[in-house]
Amino acid sequence: MFSFVRRRMYTSALPLIIVLLGVFLLARLTGDPTNLYLPESATPEQRAAFAQANGFDQSVWTQLVDYFKGVVHLDFGTSLRESASEMAFRAFPATLQLAFTTMLLAIVGAIVISCWAAYRPNSLADRFSSLLSMTAASIPDFWFAITGVWLFAVLLGVLPTSGVDSGILSWILPIATLMIRPLGVLTQVVRGAMVSALSAPYVRLARSKGASDFRVVTHHALRNAAAPALTVAGDLAVGLINGAVVVEAIFGWPGIGKLMIDAILQRDFAVLQAAVLLTAVSIFVLNIFIDACYALLDARVREPARI
Repeated sequence: MFSFVRRRMYTSALPLIIVLLGVFLLARLTGDPTNLYLPESATPEQRAAFAQANGFDQSVWTQLVDYFKGVVHLDFGTSLRESASEMAFRAFPATLQLAFTTMLLAIVGAIVISCWAAYRPNSLADRFSSLLSMTAASIPDFWFAITGVWLFAVLLGVLPTSGVDSGILSWILPIATLMIRPLGVLTQVVRGAMVSALSAPYVRLARSKGASDFRVVTHHALRNAAAPALTVAGDLAVGLINGAVVVEAIFGWPGIGKLMIDAILQRDFAVLQAAVLLTAVSIFVLNIFIDACYALLDARVREPARI
């Protein structure tokens, strides 16, 4: 198991280095940083002093080496206000809380709906849940967010439009917006896997031995349907971190996504680099975790193929 995780870490190192290079190059392709940070009225002496203070007067290779040294020490540079790394690390837990709560509710909801639908396939309940899951999987996040704000915040006035000052009410619209698509996709995947599992010979054998319907569904069928659902859940969890950028910008959620948007609007590229790199590292770690969980369920994944 540890060898599997070690192999996945090695294979993830190259994409992470590519992301580091991409962030560095894209930040410099936008033009002279002094033109981005300083106003047009800045004097040549001010521009030269700013470039020297931030190392922009050095060669690209020297800047690249200094950039990688800073990444190793978690030093992404200085923002226009404070340390960029401190701002990114302070905002990231809010995104993790939002994504974790959303994914947990989506998984629980998908399991309950899928088991209910798959127990009686092609019934009215199964068709109704399939219709709802396909609709949920097709709704764009930004449309649902804007519609939710207009309906529940503006028209009815029962939920806040943005921010986190209203307690648990501030969580409802952001979580609902992020959860709608994962809930629909997971329901379809788990329902299909459950239908196949419930018609398998080992399930018929369990029923012939007197196992209750609850035990058949939860212990036998759901356990074997977990592998494909876990793979899809991992991809959806990565999408939640990426999709949080739009949702946090709409609802004013103080997470890493809103920090990225604010950094772009303020031309604060030190913060933008820190936020992008922190998000990329979290996605790599999440992928390794999902692969490790999948390897625990399927021993064929843990060991490389031998010819």
